Amino acid sequence: MKKRSDFLAANRGKRYATPGFVLLVRDRQDDDPAKRLGITITKKVGNAVVRNRMRRRFRELAREMLGDKGKVGADHILIGRDGGIERDFAELRADLTKALDKLCFQNLSAEPVEARPTDKRAPTGPRATVKSC
Repeated sequence: MKKRSDFLAANRGKRYATPGFVLLVRDRQDDDPAKRLGITITKKVGNAVVRNRMRRRFRELAREMLGDKGKVGADHILIGRDGGIERDFAELRADLTKALDKLCFQNLSAEPVEARPTDKRAPTGPRATVKSC
C-alpha cells in the first residue's frame, strides 16, 4: 500500500499494540481477495538506517505470517515502535502471530459505531448545586 487514503482508512479498523509495533487490520469490504500490507515508521524511531532495518524485518515477518494468518480482503498496517528494533525476531514473530490471531477472527467491518447515550441525570457533587440570588 502506498496511498495515504488507504492508511487513513485502515486507521479506522481494529488495532493491537505490542512492544515492537502496532498492527492495524481493516476489512476493505470489496471483491478483491488480496491481503495488502502497509508499513510505516515515524522519524521518532532512530535514524534512517534503523528505520529501514525495521522495515526489512517487518516485510520478512509479513512474508512468513500473512499468507497463513492474514485476513483475506483486508489491509494490514504495521506501525513501528521505538522498542521494535531491539526485540528479537522470534519475539516479533510471536507478537505478530498473537496479534493476527486476535484481530483476524473478529468482525472487522468498517461500519460506524453508534454513540453511547448521554447521561440525562442531574449532575451530583459539590459543584452541581447552583445557588440562586
